[in-house]
Amino acid sequence: MLFLKGKRLAFWASLVFMIAVLGGLLFWLEKDVTIAVDGKQIKTITFKKTVAEVLQQENIQLREKHVVKPGLGFRLEKGTRITVIRAFKVRVIADGRQVEVLTTPVTVARAIQLAGIKLGRDDVVDPGLETITRPRKDIRVIRVTHRVVHTQALIPYPVERTPDHTLEKGLTKTLRRGRNGLEVQNIKITYHDGKEAGREVLDRRTLREPVPQVIAMGTITSVSRGSLRLNFRQAMMAVATAYTYTGRRTASGRPPEVGLVAVDTGVIPMGTRLYVEGYGFAMAADRGRDITGHRVDLFMESRDQCLRWGRRLVKVYILD
Repeated sequence: MLFLKGKRLAFWASLVFMIAVLGGLLFWLEKDVTIAVDGKQIKTITFKKTVAEVLQQENIQLREKHVVKPGLGFRLEKGTRITVIRAFKVRVIADGRQVEVLTTPVTVARAIQLAGIKLGRDDVVDPGLETITRPRKDIRVIRVTHRVVHTQALIPYPVERTPDHTLEKGLTKTLRRGRNGLEVQNIKITYHDGKEAGREVLDRRTLREPVPQVIAMGTITSVSRGSLRLNFRQAMMAVATAYTYTGRRTASGRPPEVGLVAVDTGVIPMGTRLYVEGYGFAMAADRGRDITGHRVDLFMESRDQCLRWGRRLVKVYILD
């Protein structure tokens, strides 16, 4: 009886020992692994030995050019972190053609190399060569070439202005006509994919110096007209025509009468008081479709008066 009892105790002791050993072995074989893939973090417990086996366990499929870190043969340890980097297509556009390469994130320079495209010294790449590639982001190679040309160009003449105390303010008189100079230029023309993109003057040599134009600027703001003394803000030369009754009021709303004139209000504001040589005092009170720039249209009582006036170049004084 004692013998049987001893055998039972030995059995149970052996069983407990085996369970403890098996538990320790399972604990030793069990590994917690984190897999980073497709923007997700997958945490798993596995008894698998290698990276390849745990990826298969998690049904993570790999295709051409996909990168796994650490490598597929790496033996798993507790806390192993696995990163799966998916390959994607990158389109490189150059020389009028498109080349697609399958790659993981690499520099633009490496993607261009994988596409078998050689870069020239001055070629422009968008995005920059050190940029990391991304899915659906094209790479463009712009071929840059240069050409130097020799050409003649005009040198614009300067304008010199001098006061003239015998001339009304607003009027000018050319004392000397200007003449453009002439120079030879060496110009570097830059082309992007065969189209002109810019010019740079490398050097220039003067063949003929420009001659400045000299203009006299009037300063007088008061003149005599017979017994009349006119004080004015400025004077201008204008083409003057005439019109008579049309059956309509003026643009200012006043009925037409002698002394009202049509003007370009961008030159002479509505309501401005004027003195027109050969016509007398007037006011800007109307507009006309054909009255633009330095033009005035003078109201007269009859068609005969308009015809006698005709079309004249007159001096107009702006009084205020």
